[in-house]
Amino acid sequence: MTDVLSDEIARFVRAIGPDPDETLIEMDEYAAAEGFPHVGPEVGAFLRLVARLADAERIFEFGSGYGYSAYWFAEALPDDGEIVLTEVDDAELELAREYMAAGGYDGLARYELGDAMETVENYDGPFDVVLIDHQKSRYADAFEAIRSTVPVGGVVVADNAITASVVDFDAVLEWAEGGSPTAVNDHTQGVIDYLETVRADPAFETIGVPLGEGIAVSYRVE
Repeated sequence: MTDVLSDEIARFVRAIGPDPDETLIEMDEYAAAEGFPHVGPEVGAFLRLVARLADAERIFEFGSGYGYSAYWFAEALPDDGEIVLTEVDDAELELAREYMAAGGYDGLARYELGDAMETVENYDGPFDVVLIDHQKSRYADAFEAIRSTVPVGGVVVADNAITASVVDFDAVLEWAEGGSPTAVNDHTQGVIDYLETVRADPAFETIGVPLGEGIAVSYRVE
């Protein structure tokens, strides 16, 4: 994970944020042991806050891995809420089910094995919060697929909006400042295309938040 914060600031953010429960601690330990690129506790706590501020009742995730972000989200949902987890890896989705059950959140979760872009077609809105965290080259497509289901006051969050092991921050910054970076890989171009798409959409207001590997937060204003 390429954290955009210094170690000291990241420690500060973790220290003043909500304390992770035993299951989240176990999930962090799993990520460290397996080298799994999860969003981390700083972003996880922020996602939970976003869900609370949006009074979220339904959440959709494009890419859920072993359920880490979904677990953070779940605490903010009402008892009759719903979060849709999507994942192409059967073993990871089963692990997500185990962790969600351990936290008492299994009843809130819908587990969808397969391509998130195909799964979303089977769901009607509204979705109060959406997390986009799958293939970077498909971020803009994911936004287009979900945008009409996000109500005014809803939020779309995209992970890796600043950097990642496969995303060139210098190129993203060059684009953000009005340049035209060349010879970028598909992942970097995917992030640029996504940011260009959401920033051009008058129905959404977007900011970048320097937590984890950087997230783009787009709030539906109309």
